[in-house]
Amino acid sequence: MNRAGAPEAPPAAPPQRVDVVAVAVYLLVAFGAAWLVTLPLWTSGRGLQTPGAVFLMAAMMAAPTLGVLVVVGVLRRRPGTAHATGLRSPGGIRSWWRWGLLAWLGPLVLAAASVALAAAVGVYQPDLEHFSGLAETLRNQGAGALPVSLGVLAALQLAQVLVIGWVNVIPALGEEWGWRGWLLPQLLPLGRWPAVLAVGVVWGLWHAPVLLLGYNYPLHSGPVRVLLMVGMCVVLGSLLGWLRLRSGSVWPAAIGHGFVNAVAGLPILFSTAGVPVDNATTGLLGWTGWVVMALGLAVAGLVVGWRADRGRGTNGPGGPGPAPLPAGPARQAS
Repeated sequence: MNRAGAPEAPPAAPPQRVDVVAVAVYLLVAFGAAWLVTLPLWTSGRGLQTPGAVFLMAAMMAAPTLGVLVVVGVLRRRPGTAHATGLRSPGGIRSWWRWGLLAWLGPLVLAAASVALAAAVGVYQPDLEHFSGLAETLRNQGAGALPVSLGVLAALQLAQVLVIGWVNVIPALGEEWGWRGWLLPQLLPLGRWPAVLAVGVVWGLWHAPVLLLGYNYPLHSGPVRVLLMVGMCVVLGSLLGWLRLRSGSVWPAAIGHGFVNAVAGLPILFSTAGVPVDNATTGLLGWTGWVVMALGLAVAGLVVGWRADRGRGTNGPGGPGPAPLPAGPARQAS
């Protein structure tokens, strides 16, 4: 019901073609805002060491949401946007909580598996006896004497991830409402996989303002960082896209995104002192993580498929189709 007590407009039939103008405006705003917000990192001469950099990067995560607001609030004003973009679901949280649970616990399992794979193939050297890498990191941060052993501290850090990670969900929603909430359904007329992969590529390229300053892959050059991030975003974006399509809600994707960010430092906990951890090979950012996530997606697709339950909203190809922005006389903003 809307504020006047009238029922909301029901979702329309899936779009048969991509709204090129709307997508172009969305991308222009999302990319432009990301560069604008991070401009102080470039002009300060200190890059990622600029005071307040963490807040600027958090603000950058809202750029995709700004793109959605411009498109649906100015360029294409239509009712029912919250439902069409998965921000709201007909059944509320009851319709997607199981997918949210999977998105909460899954990243830690995948991250642990990626670290194990990296160790098994020799691209990561763990120290499970002395936790010397963790000790080295704490010394570099100026930490004093610890009240518990390093092993206990590592275990506590793992447990805390499942709690503190919730802090990441809201900024992650700033991205997910744009990428998987709005853009993915808009591109589904191209086909499920072309849409999912295209969103992943765009998502990876969108990180360029901070990647070129050394973010995520400091051991590699700027162009290589961008390529690595595109690869990671294509694989992770496929998993998040599956959550979005399967649940009919953007919230499981936001939860998954938030907890992937929370487990990003997992390789440091078990590393060996003096041996740099290369994010290009270890953890979910690296190729071992891509392999693990791809296997996880394959298993998920085989076990439960891609299609949302009837009436859930967004569906993968082969089903009724995505829940698009509801039909109505689209108009250009004056």
